[in-house]
Amino acid sequence: MAYDAVNMADWQISEAAEENMPTPEDWVEKLGLEKDEMLPMGRLGKVDFLKIMNRLQDKPDGKYIEVTAITPTPLGEGKSTTSVGLMEGLGMRGKNVGGALRQPSGGPTMNVKGTAAGGGNSLLIPMTEFSLGLTGDINDIMNAHNLAMVALTSRMQHERNYTDEQLQRLSGMPRLDVDPTRVEMGWIIDFCAQALRNIIIGLGGRADGYTMQSKFAIAVSSELMAILAVATNLADLKEKINNITVAFSKTGKPITCGDLEVGNAMTAFMRNTINPTLMCTAEYQPCFVHAGPFANIAVGQSSIISDRIGLKLFDYHVTESGFAADIGFEKFWNVKCRNSGLKPHVSVLTSTIRALKMHGGGPKVVPGKEMPKEYKEENTELVEKGVENMVHMINVIRKAGINPVVCVNRFYTDTDDEVAIVKKAAEAAGARCAESKHWEKGGEGALEFADAVVDACEEGNNFDFLYPLDMKLRDRVDVIAREVYGADGVDWQPEAEQKAKMLEDDPKYADYTTMMVKTHLSLTHEPTRKGVPKGWRLPIRDVLIYSGAKFLCPCAGTISLMPGTGSNPAFRRIDVDTDTGKVTGLF
Repeated sequence: MAYDAVNMADWQISEAAEENMPTPEDWVEKLGLEKDEMLPMGRLGKVDFLKIMNRLQDKPDGKYIEVTAITPTPLGEGKSTTSVGLMEGLGMRGKNVGGALRQPSGGPTMNVKGTAAGGGNSLLIPMTEFSLGLTGDINDIMNAHNLAMVALTSRMQHERNYTDEQLQRLSGMPRLDVDPTRVEMGWIIDFCAQALRNIIIGLGGRADGYTMQSKFAIAVSSELMAILAVATNLADLKEKINNITVAFSKTGKPITCGDLEVGNAMTAFMRNTINPTLMCTAEYQPCFVHAGPFANIAVGQSSIISDRIGLKLFDYHVTESGFAADIGFEKFWNVKCRNSGLKPHVSVLTSTIRALKMHGGGPKVVPGKEMPKEYKEENTELVEKGVENMVHMINVIRKAGINPVVCVNRFYTDTDDEVAIVKKAAEAAGARCAESKHWEKGGEGALEFADAVVDACEEGNNFDFLYPLDMKLRDRVDVIAREVYGADGVDWQPEAEQKAKMLEDDPKYADYTTMMVKTHLSLTHEPTRKGVPKGWRLPIRDVLIYSGAKFLCPCAGTISLMPGTGSNPAFRRIDVDTDTGKVTGLF
């Protein structure tokens, strides 16, 4: 049943839906699992990835459906809500459907944005567990990551305090001779804590650590989270963790977690993170939650592992890409699918009237502030001007050989004339288009959308990558800038170009994937430029190297790995009933 999404808060809908939520034991029966393939953890459970894949290795995969979006407002345009709504719509059509979404960070949950559980009648439950740590994956990542920093800083202290002979006698360790000005890693915490961006550690005496500048990042920006998203099994996870570059020596040699002899212990902390957590929609379709990497410096997708399991268990498997199609879909297309060997049947392009009005010249949208009236009242002129951004994203997806389905994620304030403009433009660009009222009505409101996706899955496609693996880094960046962003070319700053040449000449980096770093609020590197800007070039100022995840990240603009908490954060509204223990106010 659908709840009154207009008058009920999301946490209230979640609470009502949770009354009949399947238990881990119920899911064993519903999904045809063996008993030891479910690992119960309170009201939820993890599934044993390896056991399920071994048992179902010969079973054909289901239909693989990716969900992306047009360039969003800072509020987001509902990819998670659309993903959940599609699962509900397909479920209402009697399909065996499930999905995979990313785990939300405590940073946004306690900040202006709030949690990322979908919304209205298209959300994941139980919402409290989802928003407050789930089954501990992020906690395990924080422990493993910070253990690497403990290993590094204690090693630096001991190398300062002891001679080579003393080091050998006390521990058998060689001197790594870490350069304190070239420490790549910092510490992590899962909150938006701008006060920790730049810190000094090791104050005190010789037994109190090594005095130097350091930093904190938000937990989901850790390379460990990126690795979890692309790892294929526990052995692969362990190898990638040991290859993480923590710092450089004074002679420029990379110092890895393996060199510090800490990678295996880090893997021990993360041994349970390899198994996805099973949740469900408000209408009880199963959905895995696994990994939650940054969408700009990392792949921005739920894990390859969760998709592989979903494709074995479900006839239709829905997965979401972070940010818009120029970032999320591009990385799904050229990185995730290349790493996994999986090919999508269709991509869904989430569009909203709100975002199209913004691209058409509407007023600035600011999180935490009331929406200007142009977004609440009919304004067909702004929509007409703004559809250019949607058409651009349709064409990006079509370059992958996929004919997308445009979903108009309809808000109850949108009008029929505004939706008609979007449908006309999408169909003129060669895409299927369906409006969906899943936020307001759940699966019942997503039937037209679900039918369009089923039809598209049956059509087939000619999926192929944008560039070959043997293409050089700078050539890859040029192709992405021109074909995906619409730039006229790329301008490399001298230091970035020098680094790129070094990386291209070293065969060690030949199989590293290209992970672009760019704002999600514009097709360009400038977040204020909306629509489809023309006559611009993409500047690259640096290339980040993630040696564990095997990412090369060309940076178009600056990036902060530690967001700040705003003046009106979500934690002000969150409370707990001390009589029942129920959490209120989430999202």
